Amino acid sequence: MSEAPRRLKIAFLTAMTLRDKRSSWRITNSYMTHALETYCGAVIDIGPIEIKELIVGKLVNKIAQLLFKRGFMYYHSFYFAKRYARILARKLAGQSFDVIFGPSCATEAAFLETAIPIVLTEDANVASLLDYYAQFSRLLPRSRYEANKVEELGIKKADLVLHPSEWAARITCEDYQVGRDKVHVVPYGTNIEHPPSAEVAQRRKKSERCKLFFIGVDWERKGGAIAFETLLELEKLGIQAELTICGCVPPDEFQHERLRVIPYLDKKIASQRREMEQLFETSDFLFLPTRSEAYGMVFCEASAFGLPSITTDTGGVSGAVTNGVNGYMLPLDARGPAYAELIARVFRDDEGYAALVRASREEYERRLNWDAWGKAVSAIIFEMLERKRPVIPAVSTFHETARYA
Repeated sequence: MSEAPRRLKIAFLTAMTLRDKRSSWRITNSYMTHALETYCGAVIDIGPIEIKELIVGKLVNKIAQLLFKRGFMYYHSFYFAKRYARILARKLAGQSFDVIFGPSCATEAAFLETAIPIVLTEDANVASLLDYYAQFSRLLPRSRYEANKVEELGIKKADLVLHPSEWAARITCEDYQVGRDKVHVVPYGTNIEHPPSAEVAQRRKKSERCKLFFIGVDWERKGGAIAFETLLELEKLGIQAELTICGCVPPDEFQHERLRVIPYLDKKIASQRREMEQLFETSDFLFLPTRSEAYGMVFCEASAFGLPSITTDTGGVSGAVTNGVNGYMLPLDARGPAYAELIARVFRDDEGYAALVRASREEYERRLNWDAWGKAVSAIIFEMLERKRPVIPAVSTFHETARYA
């Protein structure tokens, strides 16, 4: 019988991800922590870290935007990366850890001097986000250089880099010249506290009227106009449909009798969380024709409910959505007519839709949950530590034997 792996002591970096209250990483961190504690070892938070000079960085960014119409990513700068490294080094001093685990923490790791192995995980890297996400576009040339260089230094400092999609992993290897032996793809799970049972999820039945569920805070980036186009095109194809928008308010020109808008739902409030769950339960498709997406945890959540996703093949979406399994992706240039034709075809096929529901839930159970993530990450970390363990040469007894020969 093989010996069970020992429990590790893990330093969990949370400098930026807990400091920003709006960051989705706050919730994700809690699920990662639980998974690591279940399958890997004890997790000790190192952070959050407050740096007073961050307010100066914000001011410089505002001045740059006013004067030059360019952004300054102060957080991803040499100055703040070095400040974080010095503070983290002091926090780690005198403590014994087996590994440092940093979600979205390449900046914190870039200049950190430590002998402790570092594991980074992020849904995307700076190279993949430059000119892809709005906040990573139109940067000052110096800021663009420092942000990308800090990312490169952090990735090269790490012993392991974990991404939830092949898209992000490929860019890490190609743009930062990193060997594939330390870059791994492990999909993230769902940020749902109580997902439905498999039996409940797979009992889903199509509605008489095709119900499309659109969720996101950024109407433009998530493809809101295309979702509205699709609603109109479905009518032309003889499909009665309705579109529920949750998380944002469309511009005034987007109005329709079968368009419902829910500006915001707070998962921390039980009644609103339940309303969100009901949208997953009663919709026929999660419909998100997104323009840019690092991963899309909402697709994992939809799969947990057996809800097929209709979306765009862009960024890291393919890490969460597999064509014909838990949904379909169309090319980035697809507009309302193409999405309407796809949705109409799937919606009219009773057996095909039922199979898609079953496969969506199975995909969640197989790989889009935090237990699967925790097991995979634990195995990768232990393998890395085993490789790094010093080899003690065997003591030869040749001379002793020769003396008495």
